[in-house]
Amino acid sequence: MSHPDLRIPKSIRCGRRAFVASGLTLSAAAIALLGGRRALAARQPETAGSVEADIRILNSALQAEQRAVAAYQLGADSGLLRAPAKALAVQFQGHHRAHAALLEQTVGQLGGRALPAATDHDFAVDALRTEADVLRFAASLEQGAVSAYLAAVPGFDDRELAHAAASILGDEAMHWAVLRQVLGEPPVPVAFVT
Repeated sequence: MSHPDLRIPKSIRCGRRAFVASGLTLSAAAIALLGGRRALAARQPETAGSVEADIRILNSALQAEQRAVAAYQLGADSGLLRAPAKALAVQFQGHHRAHAALLEQTVGQLGGRALPAATDHDFAVDALRTEADVLRFAASLEQGAVSAYLAAVPGFDDRELAHAAASILGDEAMHWAVLRQVLGEPPVPVAFVT
């Protein structure tokens, strides 16, 4: 059963052309960030411990992005999403794939080993009975991602990595706001994110 009040604002509906265009924009941004990571990986780190700590943070973020990709796949395959909501889910999944690819490549460029995606995410699929349930599930994951990146940004020893993580944080916050709006909830419920 679908949520009767679900209205996806015209500004976020995406057809094939809009989806491809947004993917190309994201790819250009990812390429720009990777260019910065190459320079970062080439310079001498202040300490090996600081690079190792940054790699640990990047791998944690990578695992969260991989989890988000799997969650959006679950939602897309659930049969509970109408076409506009499914298109939105697939678009956001594409963003998470791009984040994961960037994080994985950055870990490698820093001399680390990227952690593989988990094979079982243990999602509470029994709770997903309606389109609104799937969208709330996605919104809760995005909210968690915002909080995780907010905590990670000051943890990076390298400020360039902190800047890149803050860029991803912004994307996660937009996902969360859009999903809240689609659910008929205030897109930005409070003045500060914690």
